[in-house]
Amino acid sequence: MVLLTGGGTGGHLFPALAVAEELRKRGREVFYLGSQGGLEARLLPQTSLPHALISTGKLDRSTLRPQEAWRLLQGLKASWRLLGEKKPHAILSTGGYAGFPGAMVGELKGIPVLLHEQNAKLGLAIRLLAPLARGLALSVPVPLDFRLARKARVTGYPVREVRYPKGEARARLGFPQDQPLLLVLGGSQGSLELNEKLPPLLKPLGLPVLHQVGERWVERYRHLEARGYRIAGFVDAPLAMSAADLLLARAGAGTLAEAAYHRLPALLFPLSPSLDGGAQVANAHAYQKAGGAELGELAQLGKQVERILAHPEPYREGMARLSPEGAAARLADWLEEFL
Repeated sequence: MVLLTGGGTGGHLFPALAVAEELRKRGREVFYLGSQGGLEARLLPQTSLPHALISTGKLDRSTLRPQEAWRLLQGLKASWRLLGEKKPHAILSTGGYAGFPGAMVGELKGIPVLLHEQNAKLGLAIRLLAPLARGLALSVPVPLDFRLARKARVTGYPVREVRYPKGEARARLGFPQDQPLLLVLGGSQGSLELNEKLPPLLKPLGLPVLHQVGERWVERYRHLEARGYRIAGFVDAPLAMSAADLLLARAGAGTLAEAAYHRLPALLFPLSPSLDGGAQVANAHAYQKAGGAELGELAQLGKQVERILAHPEPYREGMARLSPEGAAARLADWLEEFL
């Protein structure tokens, strides 16, 4: 049996769910350990995946608050009991505060633990778990010291491996076939900053735009809709990316992995390091280095858009270098090495 743990946010949860699905296709028994306060608490009950939800303290980058320390202790105790009952032969942790207690207990019990880091910079939970882990799977290349580099492989970030012909995707979304389509994403919740700053700069270009503002912002930004400029609370990423010619987005690991799978050039506006510890900045630089993306500059945005649309192929090739195609299978293969 393989225990999968991680969550809190979709970035940690969805890769683990993809691997769980792959393992189940292979006839492997799986069990998911998540957090009572994470996204998985809402999504896992809607699936047939056996699971348990425990208390997990959030690991702060600067200090551990007493209340969170107590929750973490409770999570470690619950994990100890659960792992004693389930007796997994291997554990996959995708990190985050939800992925720490189960993996830590697994390491203490001598169970092989495989870690998966989504970003181009190791998160706190992964850094704490990595010294005792059996393996470290990376979504993109990450600079590591020699001790971690020996146990690391670049496997990619599991995504929904669904593509549509561009013409079909355009038709289903109701966009013209004869003009480039811009896709604006601010993550699953939307980005207030991108919602405010990008429309005034993109509308004068006269190009079709599909702008995911986030469900909570739909009514606030409904007034932005105009001929060719469409507002949506949420979009189906594979369909939208199949239709689009250029992505303008934050630099979340999941969004970038999907863009790489679709060979979709990107202009990136990463979160400030003060908000996420520098993970998105690191992601943006990794995709820029591969040649698939540029850092967006608001003052030069129109020129950047025109330049990329005029010569998209080098960017598409750059994205292909980081394509995560087959990532779930590679992670499942690695876990099966421990069984």
